[in-house]
Amino acid sequence: MSIQQEIAKRRTFGIISHPDAGKTTLTEKLLLFGGAIQEAGAVKNNKIKKGATSDFMEIERQRGISVATSVLAFIYKDKKINILDTPGHKDFAEDTFRTLSAVDSVIVVIDVAKGVEEQTEKLVEVCRMRKIPIIVFINKLDREGKDAFDLLDEVEQKLGLRVTPLSFPIGMGYDFKGIYNIWEKNINLFTGDNKQTISDAIHFEDVNNPELETYIGDKAAKTLREELELVMEVYPDFNREEYLNSELQPVFFGSALNNFGVRELLDCFVEIAPTPLAKDSDTRLVKPDEDDFSGFVFKIHANMDPKHRDRLAFIKIVSGVFKRNTPYLHVRLDKKLKFSSPNAFFAEKKQIVDESFPGDIVGLHDTGNFKIGDTLTAGEKMNYKGVPSFSPEHFRYINNADPMKSKQLNKGITQLMDEGVAQLFTLDLNGRKIIGTVGALQYEVIQYRLEHEYGAKCTYENLNVHKACWVEVADKKDPEFLNFKRVKQKFLARDKENKLVFLADSSFSLQMTQQKYPTIKFHFTSEF
Repeated sequence: MSIQQEIAKRRTFGIISHPDAGKTTLTEKLLLFGGAIQEAGAVKNNKIKKGATSDFMEIERQRGISVATSVLAFIYKDKKINILDTPGHKDFAEDTFRTLSAVDSVIVVIDVAKGVEEQTEKLVEVCRMRKIPIIVFINKLDREGKDAFDLLDEVEQKLGLRVTPLSFPIGMGYDFKGIYNIWEKNINLFTGDNKQTISDAIHFEDVNNPELETYIGDKAAKTLREELELVMEVYPDFNREEYLNSELQPVFFGSALNNFGVRELLDCFVEIAPTPLAKDSDTRLVKPDEDDFSGFVFKIHANMDPKHRDRLAFIKIVSGVFKRNTPYLHVRLDKKLKFSSPNAFFAEKKQIVDESFPGDIVGLHDTGNFKIGDTLTAGEKMNYKGVPSFSPEHFRYINNADPMKSKQLNKGITQLMDEGVAQLFTLDLNGRKIIGTVGALQYEVIQYRLEHEYGAKCTYENLNVHKACWVEVADKKDPEFLNFKRVKQKFLARDKENKLVFLADSSFSLQMTQQKYPTIKFHFTSEF
């Protein structure tokens, strides 16, 4: 097959939402249709003793939430689909923002009862900024929830999207009868008795067919016809160009837990979703069908397999073909590396692949060469943009609870920080280590993983810091800068790239410092 044909086969997308809207359950059901698993496991349902395939860290199973982005691939209707299932919890938002740099389109999951929630708003804003095409899936229709039209309005107003429904619910909650598929003009009736397997649809070419009454009753049939008429009048017709330019967002309804409405979503998705797209680097725009390989690291995961202590760098391939055992240039280190066992994924199951194409995600075994945002090429010197570190919002000292294990603790901290779980700052004054995170839950994850993966115990101590700002100066010998360093000595630290960071203890002191030292610039992301 030519590289053009391989690119045309691929669809790489992320699933985003507020926690508990049902992302991981939806991911499972998509895998079920792809034939990648025979039976799906719900995250919290105790009747099914099988945990979700995409949650493979122990702590995820205990709490029923996803804390790491997992990468899954399957084949459906001759298309190769790559899914990145992201954490919804806001404490792990950074992982999700980075993942969005590696996808070509997105499915947003919304809970029918709760509607649009704050985390969804933030994530959709990032997608709109980057013009990522979005499909909306309104989930949990088997529960009582908001009216379908109210929900569509809410999505338009709160998320600033322009929507068009491609399927529509017949009733809701207790009266939920099924879904009318506008995209394919058929009806799928809901029985609610097959959560783990796949059911068949009943085809209706025409809504005005009198047989409809025999299936869903007179009242529901009448309501459905009225509602569909309204949909046709109020909402724009679906137009693929507008969807790809991120100007129109199709909406599907369903219940992922009951495996309902998922097939409609998937069938439409493989037809309309974009193939791998070109990406900007610091020198030029790189197109997927170029001959030379290039790609970038958007995630690092330590200890995928606790028995082997391995570290994997996840690389999104942007252009060309990635071949096993071929030397590629690591741009930041300016040295050639080759990889004998690149992995493709099915959650924690990995296979070694000989070649991968644009849109694919490959896991490379890493001994410490990679950092998030690194670029690999066939030899060209360029860097892909848009994988930032954000200024943390929580800060704590980290202390060693077991003096015999300081080596393990340091190794564990270094690896987890490279993974981008949190950021490490070392105080200039006394070398104490400070961990900064976007959310408080990450401290538990770090403590848990240090103990279970590295055998090291740690304790935390609170620290009053309002913001960490990266410091930029034109001249290091400038008297103003030297004065700043002397006066603010106890608030200065280094990040792991050894860049100077100012830890402001309040927003007031930050303002005062900015006024007092006008030639020094303070930044809230590390990518300046």
